[in-house]
Amino acid sequence: MKNILLPTDFSDNAWNAIFTALKLFETSDCNFVLLNSYEPKMSNLLGNKSKERLGVIYDSLSKNSKVQLGKTLEYLNENHTRSNHSFEFESISSDLENAIKKMIVEKDIDLIVMGTKGATGAKEIFMGSNTVRVIKKVRSRPIIAVPQNYDFKALKKVVFPTDFTHTYDKIELKPLIDLVKLWKAEILILQVAQDYVLQDDQEQHKKILYKRLKNVDQSFHKVEMWKNIAEATTEFATKTDADLIALVYYPHTFMEKLTREPVIRKIGFHSKIPLLVLPDI
Repeated sequence: MKNILLPTDFSDNAWNAIFTALKLFETSDCNFVLLNSYEPKMSNLLGNKSKERLGVIYDSLSKNSKVQLGKTLEYLNENHTRSNHSFEFESISSDLENAIKKMIVEKDIDLIVMGTKGATGAKEIFMGSNTVRVIKKVRSRPIIAVPQNYDFKALKKVVFPTDFTHTYDKIELKPLIDLVKLWKAEILILQVAQDYVLQDDQEQHKKILYKRLKNVDQSFHKVEMWKNIAEATTEFATKTDADLIALVYYPHTFMEKLTREPVIRKIGFHSKIPLLVLPDI
């Protein structure tokens, strides 16, 4: 049984992530944990009666959270029943990152699936600030970030960008391999670089990666980094009709650059397909 955490704020964006998770794991035995976390805004806590006001605000937020989660659960049980799927919900007064960390321990979570708000006007941010914070601070479990307008049909191709500067441990790649095997999909290993010549250690890491992925369909591709890694990767994913981009969040690499907001504003990482972030265990 796989335990999948579904953070939700009851928005269309969150609903889309829920539906994507249900379709992605429709043939797997899963328990889906719906999570809503809430915190009162500091502006609402000011004044002479802040303690009294705080209690009222928390009671109101708690009640609304549980009511909305109950409605969500009722809808899923009525419209998305499968013998291999079960649902439960948790309402937590905390920031989202700490609420997720709490659920990972208490519910033995295997995977987190959450929505992203996508590019927002001139800022051109691929992932909403909540998603970025979760990816940065929750490093022990894989996370699938689903763009708000993404309509999942099937998983056929997964783009895996790498510069071969790190070796990949078996346990790091397991969530990706399991997902690819589930759908009988292909992994497109993508080297994005200005210079394709690999150092000795990179060649060794490349051989290890091939060995790790030997039991799944895989192919190797090279793309010239004419602007930046993010644009080159998303353009390649678009041209190959890929359904997912997967990468490991190592410090000082592609993923860290991607989630630094100033860089995101500059490069405009507009992926229209989900992103699977594998933990650097």
